[in-house]
Amino acid sequence: MIYIGLDLGEKTLGIARSDSGIFSTPVGTYRFYENHYEDAANHISKYILEEMVDVVVLGYPKHMNDDIGIRAQVSESFKAMIESKTKAKVVLWDERLSTYEALSLMTEMGIKKDKQRQKKDELAALIILQSYLNRKGD
Repeated sequence: MIYIGLDLGEKTLGIARSDSGIFSTPVGTYRFYENHYEDAANHISKYILEEMVDVVVLGYPKHMNDDIGIRAQVSESFKAMIESKTKAKVVLWDERLSTYEALSLMTEMGIKKDKQRQKKDELAALIILQSYLNRKGD
């Protein structure tokens, strides 16, 4: 099974992948015009079809009190877009603090701030996917 993890922002889509179902690796970041989610959905759907991805783990940004806000609603819409274009299973996965965790990890590793901005989305996607993979094995 091939898995991908996605961290959806207003202008970026972080992408990570796992072919083993055990470890995830970063793929990259797709940049699009602000709030042009259809462009991002078209891009990732093409990737899903070309790479024969089985499961898409999409970050679901709930509020800390478990409420569903605008960003989570955007993820729900994005999930529907992907499902309409592919046959992959799309799972919404709680991503609270994944970007914060990615930035903290890069700071600990001594990565400079400008490089962190470039890599934070794909690392957040990796954290989302790895969290899913760790839990599915339970």
